[in-house]
Amino acid sequence: MFKRLLRKPDNATSDNRRQTGQSGESLAVKILKGKGYRIVEQNYRSKLGEIDVIARDGNVIAFVEVKARRTMDFGGPKLAVTPRKQRKISMVALQYLKDTGQMEERARFDVVAIRMSHGRPDVEIIKNAFELAY
Repeated sequence: MFKRLLRKPDNATSDNRRQTGQSGESLAVKILKGKGYRIVEQNYRSKLGEIDVIARDGNVIAFVEVKARRTMDFGGPKLAVTPRKQRKISMVALQYLKDTGQMEERARFDVVAIRMSHGRPDVEIIKNAFELAY
């Protein structure tokens, strides 16, 4: 029984997770645009990691982490943005600001938490979800 629980997910499970993530990010971008955010980058990658969405909200750069969940088996989407994840996002954000010459700009970290409930998304935007952590 324990071997089954520790087994790596099969390709179908992995594909389903990837699809949930991509659908969540698309929905998040649509909602953020509707709230007045101007999307600057999606899936920004550096050697340090990835940020799902970089956007402008007025005169602030928002580094946005999107978490989508179909079930609550592993906790809610907000819980997935752990202190370790926050540190990683912070490092990538600092690198982005440095590389783009925007170190003096105001910035914050937002989380878009999406929970699918009976096939309908329940979306929460959490501005200033966490402080710079490195």
